[in-house]
Amino acid sequence: MVEQQELDASGQQRRRQLVRAVIASAVGTSIEWYDFFLYGFAASTLFAELFFPTSDPTTGLLLALGTYFGGFAARPIGAAIFGHYGDRIGRKAALITTLVTMGLATALVGLVPTYQQIGIWGGVLLTALRLLQGISVGGEWGGSVLLATEWGKTRGGKRGFLGSWPQFGVPVGLVLGYVALQIFQPLHPYWGWRIPFLLSLVLAGVGLYIRLGILETPVFAKVVKENRVERVPVKEALVKNWREIVLSALLRTGQQAPFYIFTVFILTYATKTLGFAANDVYTYVIVAGLVSLVTVPFWGYISDLVGRRRLYIVGAALMVVWSFIYWPLLDTRVPALVFLAIVLAAPIHDIQYGPQATFIAESFTGRLRYSGASLGYQLASVTAGGPAPLIAVWLYATYESSFAIAVYMAICAAISVVAAWLLKDRSQHDYAIEYDEQQATA
Repeated sequence: MVEQQELDASGQQRRRQLVRAVIASAVGTSIEWYDFFLYGFAASTLFAELFFPTSDPTTGLLLALGTYFGGFAARPIGAAIFGHYGDRIGRKAALITTLVTMGLATALVGLVPTYQQIGIWGGVLLTALRLLQGISVGGEWGGSVLLATEWGKTRGGKRGFLGSWPQFGVPVGLVLGYVALQIFQPLHPYWGWRIPFLLSLVLAGVGLYIRLGILETPVFAKVVKENRVERVPVKEALVKNWREIVLSALLRTGQQAPFYIFTVFILTYATKTLGFAANDVYTYVIVAGLVSLVTVPFWGYISDLVGRRRLYIVGAALMVVWSFIYWPLLDTRVPALVFLAIVLAAPIHDIQYGPQATFIAESFTGRLRYSGASLGYQLASVTAGGPAPLIAVWLYATYESSFAIAVYMAICAAISVVAAWLLKDRSQHDYAIEYDEQQATA
């Protein structure tokens, strides 16, 4: 009787920790992505004029987006740093550090003087702070996904659904970033756009308070108890799981490249090329973000029913088709059709994004999971997400047609179809038992 009560208490405690872990993951990633997207929106619409004034608008925009790309280039560095410590000392400690780093870096962006005040040094400071943002995001994602999924059932359960909640932070951050700029930018010519960056300190404080109350995950605790902690986990992941790391990066190509075209490049294209008012475009993208608040966890849940690899292949294949529908809808310049294109892009994109976190995390065994999943996920930032707006600007300037961008997106999506097919589906593996041990038993 006493033993049964202890088991019930243990089960209740685990359920409470699971709920807290999911909330902490969703809130923490929402704050991190708010900071990251806020910079991207400002880079697309404000920073070229404020920090990189040139006679050629395209050159100024490319320079501004170049600092934006710097954050993506730094993300694999953050993945390696925090992946190492996340697999060495625990998920929680790494996540607290990433949140504090991001909050400070974003707040400081709001204090950088413009080109008129200190010349090119403003751009240099922006670039340095953007690199810190990238390092922080590079370490944040892996820890948040593991915090949510490693508190769930180790076999079966709703791991795809749980892993979708850190992804849920992306549309939350997207919406918050857009709304904050819309509200505060018109208030003051100098301080208006800076206020949302300074507010990051408040948001980081809230996230930190939530995360301090979470215990270490049972999966990592088991690794420590069994003395399975690797001395250099990043090196071990690169040696033993290089194939999974490469495939994880390629898996994201057809999701991440289109996403940053849908959310960052569209600001420039819709306003400069199509002639739409900036506020209208902001509103369209906000509505798309609100749709994703539903479709991201929905597709994560569906992946538990039909399988992550199968669902991912369907989503990537649909993205190939959608690439040739999206741009013709935009180029009609009909407000209703432009709105439809921007909003429908969200649920189609989310077929890949909802199950993606769990699909990648499941590809790596517990003692190397933070390092392997983070490296695979963040390497795509250099090859897909970071360059995508720059490539889109260049393609349109070169060919003067959106069709070239559509072809680029379709190629990226086709790469994801192949990568998903080649990446092993481990949704039925026990998440808490080392994969090499399960293979030996089998």
